[in-house]
Amino acid sequence: MKPHAVLIPYPAQGHIAPLLKLAKLLHSRGFYITFVNTEFNHNRLVRARGPEAVAGLEDFQFKTIPDGLPPSDKDATQDIPQLCDSLRKNGLPPFLNLINRLNESPDCPNVTCIVSDGVMSFTLDAAEKLNIPEVVFFTTSACGFMAYCHYGELKNRGIFPLQDKSQITNGYLETELDWVPGMKNIRLRDFPSFIRTTDPDDIMVNYNILQTKNASRAKAVIINTFDDMEKEVLDAIRQKFDHVSTIGPLQLLEHQVENSEAKSIGSSLWKEDDTCIAWLNQKAPNSVLYVNFGSITVLSPQQLLEFAWGLANSDQYFLWIIRPDLVSGESAILPEEYLKEVEGRAMMVEWCSQEQVLAHSSVGGFLTHSGWNSTIEGISEGVPMISWPFFAEQQTNCRYVCTDWEMGLEIEGHVKREKVAELVKVLMEGEMGKDMRKKALEWKDKAQLAVKPGGSSYHNLEFLINDILLKNNHKCEIY
Repeated sequence: MKPHAVLIPYPAQGHIAPLLKLAKLLHSRGFYITFVNTEFNHNRLVRARGPEAVAGLEDFQFKTIPDGLPPSDKDATQDIPQLCDSLRKNGLPPFLNLINRLNESPDCPNVTCIVSDGVMSFTLDAAEKLNIPEVVFFTTSACGFMAYCHYGELKNRGIFPLQDKSQITNGYLETELDWVPGMKNIRLRDFPSFIRTTDPDDIMVNYNILQTKNASRAKAVIINTFDDMEKEVLDAIRQKFDHVSTIGPLQLLEHQVENSEAKSIGSSLWKEDDTCIAWLNQKAPNSVLYVNFGSITVLSPQQLLEFAWGLANSDQYFLWIIRPDLVSGESAILPEEYLKEVEGRAMMVEWCSQEQVLAHSSVGGFLTHSGWNSTIEGISEGVPMISWPFFAEQQTNCRYVCTDWEMGLEIEGHVKREKVAELVKVLMEGEMGKDMRKKALEWKDKAQLAVKPGGSSYHNLEFLINDILLKNNHKCEIY
């Protein structure tokens, strides 16, 4: 009988994508897969990619659970604090029911392991109740995860909550913290941004304290990174947890899977527009700046204009992904005179296959919000970055990209068109940009080595499968 892994991501694009990659890797190794989305995101997938998106395969099925929020057919990421609060309170009963139904079904093998998003820790209660081994996958960087692990300590030391709002702007966030293992010279402003509040009951801070605390109950913690990239911080995390499996970059491991039926299963919650690839095909190597702020970042109309004119004034070619919900409260419409100004050197689409774009030879730089998927995808393709972190641990990633990994520049403070134009020119044309491209290519080489047989991520995936997910499942056959 096949081993049966149930995978459940947190219900947002940046969590679904890496968990689906891992699901495909496990499937290629002989696992029966059940992939669990919320009903809300299941419906979005169907709208974006058609019913075949969730049709699955004979041994790769999609199931759903409710998220506990009122029904909605909005085509955008839900309110994150509300969603976290609802899942914490309402997630366990439907998940437990689903596992029981799977175990009673004649159509699939019994569930032998659970791979849960690290911030969906109610699943651990189900796993313990049913005596099924569970591993948790944190979709952040290792540095982001370590920072979340120290939210509780910020509370104990009286650093959180802030005394008053002025501490956000008066330089207080520049305070260096010398007590976070593996993260020397880390400043308060480099910590995931949820702590920038005066509210001691802030949902996101308390939610993350609970999730990282619960992680120690899992059989292993999985992170989509590689050992060379975040060595110091991973050494410190490994002091804290028994098994830490670094299995990144997942997209590079996924590339190695040949002849997999599951390859075509996609995770995008927006319809992808591939006309941008034909446009990139006509451009010279390293001549295009790719601009994408991810699936959650929201700009004000003023920020949209500052970015737009900054890009125009940089005199570079650029491909800009403008999601329908990118601008708060209204659709992202750029003025007619702007479109005339950038005609011929700009391409704008609502959504694209980011991995395909970053791998394209004409892309020479990436203006990003520094979400971890975008960052590790950029690293995998050796693309230097300009970082404008929006929230969560994007601030932490930005700090590492610009300081430790030396492959990026940060847009600090308010977005100003002059600053945007200047940084884009530096990255795309300047000596500093050339140095960053060189550094980015060195990281790309190290990433490629990590996923090859004998590499750290390749080895860690083998260990995760054979010594953790298949342990105590002697009846299972792996093909």
